[in-house]
Amino acid sequence: MLALLVLSPFLVPISILLKLTGEGEIFFMQERVGQHGKIFKLIKFATMIKASPNIGSGTITIENDPRVLTVGKFLRKTKINELPQLLNIVKGDMSIIGPRPLVQETFSNYSEATQSIILAVKPGLSGVGSIIFRGEEKILKGDMATVEFYNSVIAPYKGKLEEWFVFNKSIYVYFLAIFLTIWVILSPNSSIAFRLFVNLPIPPDALKKALIIE
Repeated sequence: MLALLVLSPFLVPISILLKLTGEGEIFFMQERVGQHGKIFKLIKFATMIKASPNIGSGTITIENDPRVLTVGKFLRKTKINELPQLLNIVKGDMSIIGPRPLVQETFSNYSEATQSIILAVKPGLSGVGSIIFRGEEKILKGDMATVEFYNSVIAPYKGKLEEWFVFNKSIYVYFLAIFLTIWVILSPNSSIAFRLFVNLPIPPDALKKALIIE
């Protein structure tokens, strides 16, 4: 709540700008899978056309996705579009750090074992998976810009990262994730997360270059 208060002079002008541009929508609300399988409405600033979940690549956003609005490109790049989720945190649906909450369709790409592990904790505004895949849209380009590549390569590895968080969660990991979230926004090409999070699962070869593994 303090964060919302401090950020309000910043969030209000963005809301006005969104109302006056694009399709005039301020917020995008979507059902996501939360702790213990509870479905909740995740809140973001609107960055894509209203019908985007039903056209193109659906719930997966690729590089230079034509469904992203002009203002939305800036909001997504800076992750400002995620800030309204502070309201979800206040409501108790989410934590600051945790596995990324997904729509049911995408969540179903995880194995049943991975799903059960992730559902044990609250989803997060950011987290290990979010930090490692902060440039997911850039990964999904060219031959990799397919739902099949996401389902067969990205989703399984992302699931392993979320499992790592659940099994290793601690006050240290929690605050380290907050620090690294800010760090990778300011320095998106950094591979520091693989050095500071100890024993992270090794990514498949198809992702090593994209995830900046040195």
